[in-house]
Amino acid sequence: MTVGCTIGQLAKAVGVNVQTVRYYERRRLLGPSARRPSGYRIYGEDEERRLRFIKNAQALGFTLHEIEELLDLQVSSKTRCGDVQRKAEAKLKHVEAKVRDLQALARALRSLIRDCRAGQPTDRCPILQSLEKTERRVTNDNRKTTR
Repeated sequence: MTVGCTIGQLAKAVGVNVQTVRYYERRRLLGPSARRPSGYRIYGEDEERRLRFIKNAQALGFTLHEIEELLDLQVSSKTRCGDVQRKAEAKLKHVEAKVRDLQALARALRSLIRDCRAGQPTDRCPILQSLEKTERRVTNDNRKTTR
């Protein structure tokens, strides 16, 4: 990317929408390095690097709030790599928990699908019956917590 590019050129260079860049600006994750007298935003290599950082961190599952924290750590002179490592470890634990939840969900769906007899009427469908039971259980739990 050339130094002094517009928001459109920056967005294209990184592969995002112009509205995405504007949104990150509103969130104070990114800002132009300067403005032309006409008011057009001007971006340089630092802003492109920061935008790529944001997109790469999102691809690893970090939220914008977490990315903001990582960016703060990046510019702090007191921060050590161990601080960043702890954030990455926390994200990994969160991802692994999600994977376990998704695997349990997949097992439950496989079991329901295995129990299903395609030719049965829907009033005997184990998938629909299971959903009713789950709904009933949630409703009962809600009643207990509201009393």
